[in-house]
Amino acid sequence: MGTGTDGHLEVMSTPSDTSPEGTGFPRPLAVVTGASSGIGRALAQEFVDHGFDVAIAAEDNAIEAVAIELGRGESDVIAIQVDLSTPNGVEELYANVRQLGRTPDAVALNVGVGAGGSFEEIPLADDLRVIDLNVRSTVHLAKHMVQDMVAAGRGRILITSSIAAVSPGPYHATYAASKAFVHSFAEAIGEELKETGVTVTSLMPGPTDTGFFARAGMLDTPLGSSNDKDDPRDVARDGYEALMSGRSSVVAGSAKNRLQAELGTHLPDALATPLMTRKTKPHH
Repeated sequence: MGTGTDGHLEVMSTPSDTSPEGTGFPRPLAVVTGASSGIGRALAQEFVDHGFDVAIAAEDNAIEAVAIELGRGESDVIAIQVDLSTPNGVEELYANVRQLGRTPDAVALNVGVGAGGSFEEIPLADDLRVIDLNVRSTVHLAKHMVQDMVAAGRGRILITSSIAAVSPGPYHATYAASKAFVHSFAEAIGEELKETGVTVTSLMPGPTDTGFFARAGMLDTPLGSSNDKDDPRDVARDGYEALMSGRSSVVAGSAKNRLQAELGTHLPDALATPLMTRKTKPHH
């Protein structure tokens, strides 16, 4: 099973009578966005390791190579190259998933970007892309997936937030606010869906050893230049376990993340914000 260069599926899965829960397919299906690297790539690996077929999406060409790597076992892995920062991109991804003829059993809405620096200096287009990708695309794709899962009476949704969600984030203000939005969104719709068979989990990583800080222009900050970052595989494992347990949220990675999340949650913003500034203000 694979994709053409336009991102549309070339081969359909063949239904089987041995499917779990009477779905007609031998393995459950997961969808993972932002899966070409980092936490998304590790989440896709978790699903494959646990016997899922996986549809993986990302904007860059690397998604095709990841699909080949992940598809060496029994799982079908489908690469969908698409820009989720646009409404058309979300609709294209959803159309590709629909072509599979099956409602996903799990969806990891993981794609996201950051924009580091002083708000007055960051180009407006960069801030708006953070909102479009982190916030708008999450709501847009969640709307489709929730409706399909509720109709099917089952499903699990993982939304990647961050411990940055628990307090204001100077020098990455739009990013931190976007993660506060998706964390609140995940917990709210999770409450709404309690009687439907669909669960929603907010994944809250701390600083993780991915390309995020380089892409966000934050390598010149104490946080970005620190070598004390979590392994994305550990974060993905925590996220997968919380998702399968139906937990509303999980602070992933090291114990220091849980401490920071607790402090950020309980400290007044007037105290938490200056503490965050020490970590995120550029050196220059």
